Amino acid sequence: MKINYRLIGGIAASLLGLYLAWYFADILVYVLLAGVLSFIGHPLVRLFDKIQFERFKMPHTLSTILTLLIMVIILVSLFMAFVPIINRQAQVITSIDFQYLGEQLEKPLYELEHKLVEWNVLEDHQTLESMIAVELESLVDMTSIKRVLGNVVGLAGSLFIGIFSVIFMAFFFLRDDRLFYSGIMLFVPRKFEDKGAVILSDTRRLLSRYFVGLSIELLTMMTLITVGLTMFDVESALLIGFIGGLMNVIPYLGPIIGASLGVLIGATSNLSSESYADILPISLVILGTFAVANLIDNMILQPLIYSTSVKAHPIEIFLIILMAGSLAGIPGMILAIPSYTVLRIVAKQFFNQSKLVQKITENI
Repeated sequence: MKINYRLIGGIAASLLGLYLAWYFADILVYVLLAGVLSFIGHPLVRLFDKIQFERFKMPHTLSTILTLLIMVIILVSLFMAFVPIINRQAQVITSIDFQYLGEQLEKPLYELEHKLVEWNVLEDHQTLESMIAVELESLVDMTSIKRVLGNVVGLAGSLFIGIFSVIFMAFFFLRDDRLFYSGIMLFVPRKFEDKGAVILSDTRRLLSRYFVGLSIELLTMMTLITVGLTMFDVESALLIGFIGGLMNVIPYLGPIIGASLGVLIGATSNLSSESYADILPISLVILGTFAVANLIDNMILQPLIYSTSVKAHPIEIFLIILMAGSLAGIPGMILAIPSYTVLRIVAKQFFNQSKLVQKITENI
């Protein structure tokens, strides 16, 4: 029996590559985030490159610096704009009269406790108060506090390293739009270099359109929700709009999470002013605003983005997101469309004889 050493070597190399990708997952995420920023920023770099005044022509490096600076300023501005809003919301929560709230909730909690005993969720001698007290005591013991503080310090350090790494790599990816391409081509066998070049070119083109379209969608949703809530004089409309729009990055499930958080923020704002009768109307207004905004998103924004950027039918995208969510949860849903786009491009180059591949790639 003849041993195919090339096949064995290829399998071993693939397994090693998967292991390294898993072991250095954090670094791989930094590279991918830098790549995404470069996809979004490349159109702006090209726009700056076209600037010319008499003999002066914009240097490419300066175009890159300006593009990256604009992107960083936008992100920092968003962060700085919402820090005071979040701080004000925290002050609102601290101003809630919990004693009065407890008195108001005493009767409903007693009825709930009685029902839980009937349903055998609680024992006869147990109360909701004692159960909650036990849970809180376990949460605030010194071991937990030390662990949380340690995690916060570690997270701050990792976040600084991550932000610096992403910005550093994004600068070079923006300055040399073939750097990302050249790095990937190092792992492509020579006999597949032509197909690999086409795959990378199509991937950059489609993903650039997708990420730009996604950014426009998120900003549009933030605007729609904020304006809608402002029209009804809902407190913290800007914060709810920002969270709701940001959650829209999670397909289908994101709007539900955003609406739930919005209702929670709206309810706490009314609890601080002891306007308990307004909680239900405000909650309905928030839910209605989210419903209208997402109706516009589903009927106009998403079809426009998916049809013009990744060239896929909305039903096709819906099924892919469901399958990705079943396999990898929320991260899978977020990465479903970019991953599916890359797989379609690869399939078109290597499996174009298949009728299925021809059908799903006919618009690429």
